[in-house]
Amino acid sequence: QVQLVESGGGLVQAGGSLKLSCAPSIRTFGAMGWFRQAPGKEREFVAAITWSGSSTYSDSVKDRFTISRDNAKNTVYLQMNSLKPEDTAVYYCAARNRATLSTSAYDYWGQGTQVTVSS
Repeated sequence: QVQLVESGGGLVQAGGSLKLSCAPSIRTFGAMGWFRQAPGKEREFVAAITWSGSSTYSDSVKDRFTISRDNAKNTVYLQMNSLKPEDTAVYYCAARNRATLSTSAYDYWGQGTQVTVSS
């Protein structure tokens, strides 16, 4: 059974940084992404990256967040800089078999890691 193991969440002050990691338990995937869900809101797309390194971001995080992957370690990262209170949410890692970028269609999901940004 595929598991996506997320780590790196926590509490940080506004303007600070956090780095999230996601490591699939079994195999590599064509593309992986990060989503987030704030209290009372729907889950939203944050960023995605393909096996070859192509990436895309939501407008709300572009220029502040960076998604990357280490294929040798089979791990995807989300570097979050200049964090704002509105970035507070549970962040989910997701994986898809197809090696194309997507903002919604993913096959597997992690359990989420909490990110809290204090003002």
